[in-house]
Amino acid sequence: MDFRKFPVKVMHMRDYPFVFPVKETVYKEIGGRKLRFFVFEPDAAVANRTAVLFFNGGTFMQSPVTPADFQYHAHYLASKGYVAICVECRTAYDAGFTPLQAIRDARSAVRRLRGRASEWGVDPNRVVVCASSSGGYTVVSAIMFDHLNDEGDDLSVSPVPDALVIFAAGMDGVNIMERLYPELLPEAQSISPYHNVKKCLPPTLWIIGTADPLYEQNRDFVERMTAAGNDIAWVEYEGMEHGFFRHGRHGNRPLEETRERIAEFLKSKGF
Repeated sequence: MDFRKFPVKVMHMRDYPFVFPVKETVYKEIGGRKLRFFVFEPDAAVANRTAVLFFNGGTFMQSPVTPADFQYHAHYLASKGYVAICVECRTAYDAGFTPLQAIRDARSAVRRLRGRASEWGVDPNRVVVCASSSGGYTVVSAIMFDHLNDEGDDLSVSPVPDALVIFAAGMDGVNIMERLYPELLPEAQSISPYHNVKKCLPPTLWIIGTADPLYEQNRDFVERMTAAGNDIAWVEYEGMEHGFFRHGRHGNRPLEETRERIAEFLKSKGF
């Protein structure tokens, strides 16, 4: 089913179901769209903190998943002293959307935070990205493919984070475009992480359930990326499905375990 054939209502400022207080700020304006950071700040106002940017999945079709889906991970990390930010990017709800726009938005988001890090009490060399599903494809592509930039981006500021956390994400761009965006097939291989293995990622934590349909693809990709020289810690959850870590699933046990594991990973890398 082509979900993009459904009527699209362009929503320039969407409301999301956050249950925790957040600070909202626009990090980018493009095509009449104001894209926002939803910020969870720690209680202690100190300088040179680590920031974690969260990119949700479900963005390549009209899905109920929103930036608020990562709020429980973000709120927890804020309680541990991190500046945690749920990031809004363009999605299939935006007229004329393609994944190329989301990739550009992810690069803009990291640049915007890093370029104005002092305003948030953040160390520009302590920027972490965490993403799931289509958000994972988006952020890995944002790291790998340097040519995808929007006008207004400060190209002197690096869009590559200092650490990365991925929850099961499709890395085969050819497969993604065949299913959802066939108009991008002529360039699909050039924007497919799976087809462009190289040393390029920061230290990475990769989390996946063994029952996830992406398990074999992700395992093969991570093995080849590791062989290429990338530092990737692979963590699998036996029998768990795609999105198993989301709030409300399995009595929230995986949610609690994965946010603790992320904090442990960041601490082990000096963040």
